[in-house]
Amino acid sequence: QVQLVESGGGLVQAGGSLTLSCAASGSIFSDNTMAWYRQAPGNQRELVAGFTAGGRINYADSVEGRFTISRDNAKTTVYLQMNSLKPEDTAVYYCNMGVFDYRSQSRLHYWGQGTQVTVSS
Repeated sequence: QVQLVESGGGLVQAGGSLTLSCAASGSIFSDNTMAWYRQAPGNQRELVAGFTAGGRINYADSVEGRFTISRDNAKTTVYLQMNSLKPEDTAVYYCNMGVFDYRSQSRLHYWGQGTQVTVSS
């Protein structure tokens, strides 16, 4: 089991910056995946940025160069630094952690409660 608690959302003007944090507790392993997703009204949830099990970082094309994902050495906290925010970045942002389950040989995904990011024009 993993518990994820997000913080840092809010209202910001276009061009501004926000930093989201996600604190994880429970089954923390070195090969966990960690990622940020977002979901805007009427849209599907989409990957924003994430760490693979091997530590590689992936970004959505729409945020490449503006957002930076990072994490602490213990891999218990993941951050999303968001710069040059645009109104289209408005969404609920969710933290995700994937834990490999050796019994089922599949990755179990856990989600935070979400934090609202609103970018005004």
